[in-house]
Amino acid sequence: MKQIMITPAAGKRLIGKGMAAHPSLEAALRTATVVITGGTTNGYVAEEILKKLEITESFPRLHFFRGVTVPPGYKMPEIADRYLGDVVLVHGVWQKGKTISDVAQILKEGDYIVKGANALDVSRRQAAILVGNPSGGTGMLALQASIGRRVGVILPVGLEKRIFGDIYNLAARVNAPGSPGLRLMPVPGQVFTELDAISLLTGASAELIAGGGVCGAEGASWLMISGTLEQEAKAEVLLKTISSEPPFIL
Repeated sequence: MKQIMITPAAGKRLIGKGMAAHPSLEAALRTATVVITGGTTNGYVAEEILKKLEITESFPRLHFFRGVTVPPGYKMPEIADRYLGDVVLVHGVWQKGKTISDVAQILKEGDYIVKGANALDVSRRQAAILVGNPSGGTGMLALQASIGRRVGVILPVGLEKRIFGDIYNLAARVNAPGSPGLRLMPVPGQVFTELDAISLLTGASAELIAGGGVCGAEGASWLMISGTLEQEAKAEVLLKTISSEPPFIL
């Protein structure tokens, strides 16, 4: 048994590597359409998948999002005009400039949407996204494709986004008439965290045992890794390769 600490940035990289090895996505990348929507975690996912596909074209990971949470007083750079679209892959070919809006209505069973999340219930394996768009944004497009045409939805989400309580109850309160601020949309789909990435990539199991830190480790997660000696060693090597992932800074 081993204990390892990972920062949120390292967790994003780990999730990206795990998603690049996800068996459902591996199959869909060869024969179907995979849509990776903009988001900071999904930027790492897209980067790792493009690398696996040996697509060497420049990918603007630091600008691959539609909205982010930043500290109070943080001055965002002017990046709105640099968003170049989601990563839409048809039979492994990147359709540059396309977004989920361009393809949502033609997605079908066998295709996949990779959608980030803002809230995670680890024990129930449920996730939700914050919504500012009055029409529901990309989350609503994912729901329509998933429920209407059985398109697969995978939700890569870091452990730092864990919440307490039932997501559906929280959403009912947040979305109630007269409530201020953003809305909260629960999204049915396959949740994929750092714990899932470790299991998929090494065969070891991982559990969250503590969290937090300072000096750049704010939001960090302490994980307990268990498995065979070979699995634990593989996990230790893997986590060492991503341990120095720099913070996401615009």
